[in-house]
Amino acid sequence: MTSLSSPIDIALVIIGEVLVSIGVFCGLVAAIGMLRFPNFFVRLHAATVGSIGGAFVPIIGAALIALGSDFLDYRWLFFGSLIVTAVMVMIVSPAGSHALARATHRAKVAPVEPKVADHLEEDEDKKKKEESSDV
Repeated sequence: MTSLSSPIDIALVIIGEVLVSIGVFCGLVAAIGMLRFPNFFVRLHAATVGSIGGAFVPIIGAALIALGSDFLDYRWLFFGSLIVTAVMVMIVSPAGSHALARATHRAKVAPVEPKVADHLEEDEDKKKKEESSDV
């Protein structure tokens, strides 16, 4: 029979379902942001929010659902593999978006308009001035 045996299992499943619902909301907000934001860098921010909120959070939710579902034969295997996947998403997603943004900025492929401050451009200008004064 497929029933939950303890109140802790029920709580884990409910918390997991809430996290999956939050992930759906974050994915929807990220998709709207990708369509509405003005330039590449702000859209990249929306994509990163979507990958963290829309992937990491629901994966943790699915892990909690797997942990709370005592009718699964390999629930600890599912839980462990989902946690490892979530940790990898949490590490790789921000690093990948940062590398993509930095490479795009250095290659000057996408305009940085409208901008309030551009610290990478300021750092590059400082390096150019230092190199020209050393010569």
